[in-house]
Amino acid sequence: MKKSLGAITSAALLAISSQAFSADNEVSLEIWTGGKVYDRAFGRGCGACHDISSNPDLFISVKDLSKEDFINVLKNGRNGMPKATDAIMAVGPVKKAGYSEDQAYDAVYAYIKGRADGSVPEGKLKKAK
Repeated sequence: MKKSLGAITSAALLAISSQAFSADNEVSLEIWTGGKVYDRAFGRGCGACHDISSNPDLFISVKDLSKEDFINVLKNGRNGMPKATDAIMAVGPVKKAGYSEDQAYDAVYAYIKGRADGSVPEGKLKKAK
């Protein structure tokens, strides 16, 4: 019994870990870059604050905000959130892609909106070739 449970657990872990690198996690450069901003902005990523229950969950908030309102919050901050433009533009993949501020905002929005509606998977993303 212990051996079969161990084998099942190992197989499940292998399946989960290989899923993070499957072709299903291949996304456009824009969405991949938006994901990198989400992971790295402000040195810790957006989730460092927004994954805490006392702060707005971005994957829920994006459903209630227009794209313009969402980008306005990035540009100007709101409540306790600082302006995010400098932090976004400092992320390596944004610089490497040569994105303008507007392109960077669009990338962040596309990633968060895609995660919110399920069109962008959780986990490690790969750039489409």
